[in-house]
Amino acid sequence: MKRSAPFAGMPAATSIDPIYVDSAGGEAARRRVLDLYDLETLDGDNELRAITDFAANLCEVPTALVSLVEESRQLFLSRTGIDVCETPRGQSFCQYAMLGKRVMVVPDAAQDPRFAANLLVTGPPHIRFYAGAPLISEEGAPLGALCVISPEPRERLTSLQRQGLEVLANAVMRRLAARRRELESREDADEATRALRESEERFEVLADAIPQMAWSTDGEGQPDYFNARWYEFTGGSEGQHYGDAWTQALHPDDAERAARVWAEAVESGEPYEVEYRLRRHDGEYRWALARGLPVRNRNAEIVRWFGTCTDIHDTRLLIESQQLLSRELSHRIKNIFSVVSGLVSFASRANPEIKGVTAKLSDRIAALGRAHNYVRPISDEPAQRTQLSSLLNDLFAPYAEDGEPRVLIEGDDVEVGEKAVTPLALAFHELATNAVKYGALSCEGGRVSVRMAKRDDTLVVDWVEQGGPAVDHERGDLGFGTDLVEMSVVRQLKGGVEREWAISGLQVHFRFPLDRLK
Repeated sequence: MKRSAPFAGMPAATSIDPIYVDSAGGEAARRRVLDLYDLETLDGDNELRAITDFAANLCEVPTALVSLVEESRQLFLSRTGIDVCETPRGQSFCQYAMLGKRVMVVPDAAQDPRFAANLLVTGPPHIRFYAGAPLISEEGAPLGALCVISPEPRERLTSLQRQGLEVLANAVMRRLAARRRELESREDADEATRALRESEERFEVLADAIPQMAWSTDGEGQPDYFNARWYEFTGGSEGQHYGDAWTQALHPDDAERAARVWAEAVESGEPYEVEYRLRRHDGEYRWALARGLPVRNRNAEIVRWFGTCTDIHDTRLLIESQQLLSRELSHRIKNIFSVVSGLVSFASRANPEIKGVTAKLSDRIAALGRAHNYVRPISDEPAQRTQLSSLLNDLFAPYAEDGEPRVLIEGDDVEVGEKAVTPLALAFHELATNAVKYGALSCEGGRVSVRMAKRDDTLVVDWVEQGGPAVDHERGDLGFGTDLVEMSVVRQLKGGVEREWAISGLQVHFRFPLDRLK
């Protein structure tokens, strides 16, 4: 970029390059550099005073100055041998010295056409000898000079004095640079504080805009912020539930459990999730779902937690209603199994000749009753952990023929947790009932093979039908049954399912993440 005329020959501009627009803007640009030092605050600086004292002694003159040349004046930041703080720029020797590269020496100002009529020469302090080392900023901007003056003319400085004056000028610039860095750091800190304050204000506006109750804690898990929704719901005052006092808003029967789960989350750093009853401002306790996530710094240390509380009271009541209905339906279905089994037994007693058939039929009805315990979508008695092979054997027991299973299970067995039991049972129960209606189990001699294999972090299960009726390749989607399998495998267990209409029969290939089966 082209540099303005006053900076010609100086070092290349750096951090404030954009201010050097053109030659006409050079003085304004230099002024902006001067402003970066906040010169007024350096007036009387002890370090600068030590420099001018030493400069005067070194050069054997009565006066030494640190002179910064501004637009209309020269300001003496440090003064040895003189009490004047400033003079008009038109009287400045330093405005010439600052444009050079080396020390400028004026042996006798009264004989120099540039200064002979200068009021500082014709009047006090009657300058005759002047020597000034330029003060140049890191951008290459001329700022002023470190000068020594005397009322007595002299021919020159010694080489040691000239070198010493340049060294002292560099020391002046180091002091000015340190001041500049100090101001910049302070400005950066102020800017960071402003940015943080603005960020906090934006967060509070956003938090107050969401429908959920929002909260945050420090890294130790102590709440120090709740949004407007929290105060609207609880009717509490700001700060009332900070620290450990948040549990006071919970139902007495839920407070200890909620606090324990929260303490475990803070200790482990794992996401927090718990349901509890929260007291509303009118005194009613309503169910809420609380969730929280940690925020970590670059060292993976938790510095804050952010979370929400969502009113799920109506949803929970609906679920409880559905669970009640499910239990009632399940009870009635079991009663139907019992009634049918009783009718079969009655028929067997009345007709001894069919006793063998009715015994098998009773066994199948009993097996269907056991399978029903797995396929209830909502249960009041969660299933315990079990082996997948045991689960499948119970599901397929009703389809055995003369005590021999028609669904053969082989391969790698895995243990499944209670959350995975129902989705698995629904999916395989649907496949089995479809096989009875349309596939291999609808024909005498038809068989199904279920092959299980662990592959890294995945369990692959292949359902292969053989010996059934001819496959209808155009049959496509099977309706609700297909949706049920998709919901159970893909949505609930995050697995995958593929169907293949082979000539020998339907083949279904499942992929289950092992961690979803736990």
